[in-house]
Amino acid sequence: MIREAVVLSGGLGTRLRPLTLDTPKPLLPVGGRAFLDYLLWNLARHGIRRVHLTTGYLAHKVEQHCREHRPAGMEVRCAPEETPLGTGGGLKRLLPELADQVLVLNGDSLFDVNYLGLAALLRAGDADAALALRTVPDVSRYGSITLEGQRVASFAEKPPTPRPGLVNGGVYAMRTEVLHRLPAGPCSLEQDLFPGLARDGRLLGLPGDGFFIDIGLPETYAQAQESVPAWRRKPALFLDRDGVLNRDRGYVHRPEDVEWLPGAVETVRRFNDLGYLVMVVTNQAGIARGYYSEAAFHAFMDWMGESLAEHGGHLDAVYHCPHHPTEGQGPYRRECDCRKPNPGMLLRAMAEWEVDRAGSFLVGDKPSDVEAARRAGIAAFQYAGGDLLELCLRARTGL
Repeated sequence: MIREAVVLSGGLGTRLRPLTLDTPKPLLPVGGRAFLDYLLWNLARHGIRRVHLTTGYLAHKVEQHCREHRPAGMEVRCAPEETPLGTGGGLKRLLPELADQVLVLNGDSLFDVNYLGLAALLRAGDADAALALRTVPDVSRYGSITLEGQRVASFAEKPPTPRPGLVNGGVYAMRTEVLHRLPAGPCSLEQDLFPGLARDGRLLGLPGDGFFIDIGLPETYAQAQESVPAWRRKPALFLDRDGVLNRDRGYVHRPEDVEWLPGAVETVRRFNDLGYLVMVVTNQAGIARGYYSEAAFHAFMDWMGESLAEHGGHLDAVYHCPHHPTEGQGPYRRECDCRKPNPGMLLRAMAEWEVDRAGSFLVGDKPSDVEAARRAGIAAFQYAGGDLLELCLRARTGL
């Protein structure tokens, strides 16, 4: 399971000068935030808990920024380079510190791809690395990649005339042992590793058409000022838990009691792929009644998250109400604004995640779920059995 990432962020940013004279490229402001903050936010919501940054130019500024602004629960470690080592050399130098599998990203581009879906492709295939590939209308700036099934067959030079195709999206899932194939000293993943893996049939590709931007040019950096903040403001799929994701057997809180409902796992993965935030909002009266603790609830949700990750899916957040107005024990016995049909959990989630309400909706199995969504100002659909994915796709189309 991939829970570690490397962000390659040691470039000089010469094409963006004078902006980069005193600011390293990953810290350039985009919509009022450092560009790096968007990358770390996106990694954190996919469950990445440890990030290495290969740094070079103005490395001390990157390190200070990460100390002050890293996402909660994430360890960020900077690995400064005295001399530029390239994308391959910087990564190979980290080899003793890396897990068996790792996610690798370019620090000056953003590709909205399901990181865990890419990791699942690597786990399932007989390969050493998997590339996230972007479908673009013109590959002449980048050079193109040819797929045969899920395997990368070849890398082509930049064509002389514009044409559509697949290009490297700058996001990779890798088995770190393959880094031993790189030469000593400065080297490139794109030139010194990936072509050889493709020739050996050891390189996979996952096409996607999600949001993509590279801020390395003045014109694309200018475009990023509006497009990147707009990308971050995502629609959300809110899911009740018991009776929607898993069969409601009454106060489910142990892995051995879980029966996933039809299409539940597939729904999470599919809406991750579609670029939605996927969140659980669940009343948990079992906590209020003393049947299990909040710690047990969180441990159970961690297990659910690991189970979804095995299939390339993830939950961006889980919100729960541990209260009950009449049956709660001690501090859990009270009226609250979070217990559905009250909208508190939804309102909190939308505020904390800057959710695009217009494209968001909730699926629950009770009228109280639907009422909570109505009060929060978003659409809702009641699940009464059948394939959850089919319902959610129809709901999305009908918004």
